[in-house]
Amino acid sequence: MRSWLPALLTFASLLGAGCSEAEDPAAPEPVEVPEFNKQWTPSSERSRQARREVAPQLIRDLRDKGLEYGAPVFIRIFKQEEVLELWVKGEEQYELFRKYPIAKMSGVLGPKLEEGDYQAPEGFYSVKPAQMNPNSQFHLSFNLGYPNAYDRAHDRTGSALMIHGNRMSLGCFAMTDAKVEEIYTLCDVALRKGQPAFQVHSFPFRMTKENMRKHRNSKWFPFWRNLKEGYDWFEEKGTPPDVKVKEKRYVFGEAGS
Repeated sequence: MRSWLPALLTFASLLGAGCSEAEDPAAPEPVEVPEFNKQWTPSSERSRQARREVAPQLIRDLRDKGLEYGAPVFIRIFKQEEVLELWVKGEEQYELFRKYPIAKMSGVLGPKLEEGDYQAPEGFYSVKPAQMNPNSQFHLSFNLGYPNAYDRAHDRTGSALMIHGNRMSLGCFAMTDAKVEEIYTLCDVALRKGQPAFQVHSFPFRMTKENMRKHRNSKWFPFWRNLKEGYDWFEEKGTPPDVKVKEKRYVFGEAGS
């Protein structure tokens, strides 16, 4: 009887280790991923697979910040800092959810002027469901809508300016495939839940008083002062303004007014 005792103890130990591993308290709890289809948004197996892979962790991270998966989104880009900010609407204001480093961006500070200048745009853009591209040659992408009304009023030309995956850019904002899956998914589900369109504000730099002083001798300073009005609106109110173009300038008001 005694000769079997060590073997029995070893077997029990292995069983205990197996149970402990299966019930690892550090393992993330499974989450239910809701589906939203309030309005049509293009889809593909690629975008659905990306959503299946990233949504559970996004939901956990959003909950940690008191935010909801599918809530309205807003994007700000700062070219000099090479960062994309993704904001999600909370109970009253938009809250910063995540900052993503821009993997590749071509051009210099200043707006895009014409097709083929390789400049990334600066200004205020709006993305509707039809601008989402789940079959992009750069994994997943969405079109910023350049040229917008302001760009057209200033005779600026260009097309297919995107936020997309990969690491190459000819005027777009390349985010890598892994990061764009998160960005695309949050934007996609916000549209599917009913956000009519989400805004993308692209700035040359953070438009603080200090940075404006540093760039006061730039030929683009008058343009940047106009951009700063929209920047300041969001900084003060915590919600994106309604953006219109009048007399070749951006003007800002309460959304829905």
